Amino acid sequence: MSVLVVGSMAYDSVETPFAKVDDALGGSATFFAAAASYFAPVNLVAVVGDDFNFADIDFFKNKPVDLDGLKTEPGKTFRWAGKYLNNMNDRETLDTQLNVFEKFNPVLPQKYRNSEYVFLANINPDLQYNVVQQVHKPKFVAMDTMNFWINDYLPDLKRTLKVVDALVINDSEVKLLSGNSNIFKGAKLIQEMGPKTLIIKKGEHGAILIHNNAYFNCPAIPVEDLFDPTGAGDTFAGGFMGYLAMTDKVNLDTLKRAMVMGTVMASFLVEDFSVNRIKDLSKAEIQARAKVLLTLMQVQEDGDWIKI
Repeated sequence: MSVLVVGSMAYDSVETPFAKVDDALGGSATFFAAAASYFAPVNLVAVVGDDFNFADIDFFKNKPVDLDGLKTEPGKTFRWAGKYLNNMNDRETLDTQLNVFEKFNPVLPQKYRNSEYVFLANINPDLQYNVVQQVHKPKFVAMDTMNFWINDYLPDLKRTLKVVDALVINDSEVKLLSGNSNIFKGAKLIQEMGPKTLIIKKGEHGAILIHNNAYFNCPAIPVEDLFDPTGAGDTFAGGFMGYLAMTDKVNLDTLKRAMVMGTVMASFLVEDFSVNRIKDLSKAEIQARAKVLLTLMQVQEDGDWIKI
């Protein structure tokens, strides 16, 4: 099964305590597609300016990524610049230039409208809603959001939440959206808004899956060479949604395994700038790192060690 992603394609200028890069390929749709394509075909919808260098995405030619939904408009491509602090968790946005992305109005090619797995990256919730209306009977729709949309576009966001199956959100955004300081109580309140599945991102502490009344905590993989976390969330989403599309099943077990694959793909991404680290992974590399994560999560139940 294919997976549809609607988001941004951009150029990022990123400074970390270790190095700096200017105009590196970025954007939510880019990171998502690069990760998801290891598991399933990807239909990509985004917009770039006429300054975009298509040689930057030549690596997609060797992957099952359909770019018929990528449009070029007169003007400049979306650009973002940021600087990470020494802890590599906090960052400062130095510059944001929406450019052609400011008027992005995604219209799906006809062949994309039968996509059964859909990811709505971090864009205006009104646009996210309009995309869902263009897709015929999707099996699973997930969306991303951020505090800007929660604060300034709450009615539009709540309308979109009613038509999606899953929400990808971080712990502070759970508190903001729900109005509750406890993320688990807050998650229940968000489930009442529509999505029965929540993926709560906790950065270096992993992510929490809440599916109906079930919980699953997936730790992050220890990464010794943390280089650039830009795009890690979208890469996680790509691994997560790509795995679901590959299995074509949505239940608690496959959602848990999708969390593992999302975590694995994100752990590769942060080892280099842009999509450099995930352009050309082997299946063996992905499987080996998944085994590392499963080992971290394993607890033997034999014996009576849990008795007090």
